[in-house]
Amino acid sequence: MKETTVFPNDPKWEGEGTSRVPFWAYTREDLYKKELDKFFYSGHWCYVGLEAEIPNSGDFKRTVVGERSVIMVRDPDGGINVVENVCAHRGMRFCRERNGNAKDFFCPYHQWNYSVKGDLQGVPFRRGVKQDGKINGGMPKEFKLEDHGLTKLKVATRGGVVFASFDHEIESLEEFLGPTILGYYDRVFDGRKLKLLGYRRQRIPGNWKLMQENIKDPYHPGLLHTWFSTFGLWRADNKSELKMDAQFRHAAMISTRGQGGQNAEVVAGVDSFKDKMTVNDPRLLDIVPEDWWGGPTAVMTTIFPSVILQQQVNSVSTRHIQPNGHGSFDFVWTHFGFADDTPEMEERRLIQANLFGPAGFVSADDGEVIEWSQEGFEQKPAHRTVLEMGGYDIENTDHMVTETLIRGMYNYWRKVMGE
Repeated sequence: MKETTVFPNDPKWEGEGTSRVPFWAYTREDLYKKELDKFFYSGHWCYVGLEAEIPNSGDFKRTVVGERSVIMVRDPDGGINVVENVCAHRGMRFCRERNGNAKDFFCPYHQWNYSVKGDLQGVPFRRGVKQDGKINGGMPKEFKLEDHGLTKLKVATRGGVVFASFDHEIESLEEFLGPTILGYYDRVFDGRKLKLLGYRRQRIPGNWKLMQENIKDPYHPGLLHTWFSTFGLWRADNKSELKMDAQFRHAAMISTRGQGGQNAEVVAGVDSFKDKMTVNDPRLLDIVPEDWWGGPTAVMTTIFPSVILQQQVNSVSTRHIQPNGHGSFDFVWTHFGFADDTPEMEERRLIQANLFGPAGFVSADDGEVIEWSQEGFEQKPAHRTVLEMGGYDIENTDHMVTETLIRGMYNYWRKVMGE
């Protein structure tokens, strides 16, 4: 169903379809605040990290859910807790370290002290101060420590990955993912112990949804990325499938590597294809099939709204989307392997990780085009995108030349946002 142009004095998404997305969906501050509430602070599980990042009692990692600072911490019983990094006294973000180990947390402002489970343990001068034979000050008699703990998030773990939600009535993580996406999730996180390899971080000046779109867009890699089109890592002629959950919010793009340059029709006129390009370090393409792949050489799974699970050949990572304004988000890559990897496989994963990340031979392109897209949206908010590749329908497919996954995401977005 075709849709009409949206004008700034009538900010409504005209029509029922999702093949034309108004530019103001990326630029309006009121929508952005509503997105934080609807997608990050209620009704959704959000990624916070890997269990391998906090292996020991007291280990913690400071991260975010939406724009809210939270702390993922392992308690003495071995459990994992996620608490909001906001002191219950005066609202200070008390934890400043990115990671570390602590027996407890305290706020430096007035030194309110909390257990790693988020319970308030102590308040200085709670009983007042004895002076001139009498007690001065102190908290009221009815003040109770148990009423003033940190905000605790609901936590779900599966296969070594940690998700959290401010919404304690949320469905289980398994129901949230749905059977189709859960199958691709478990393909990577199948119970093997994970090993942390390192991080990459970048700030991208674009709306956070654009990264979800980017990884739901299967045919741009063979056009934009020189490495993908030239060496056949991800191209339109690769054997592929696109699959969604029942609500169209999550998706998996599945691809099996083809032979770069063999299909002249696919690469004809594609600027990114460089038939004379060679690799100085062959280890970048030293790809060894792994049993758990089950066939595909790459699966990119988007879990809405907060994370992308990447398996591109032997490189595996999570990509955490951290909004910090309607026109900006932080993007944190956590590269990992498995505890039973051989030294050779671990080195291979690290070397191939150079294809990705802020300065990666592939991913640097995505950061730039997202920035340039945002500039266009801000310049012309009354205009709209065109998402009609593959038609207007929302359905799973067995090819890449379609924008069905993005149309599906905006079908879900419109239902939740009421736009």
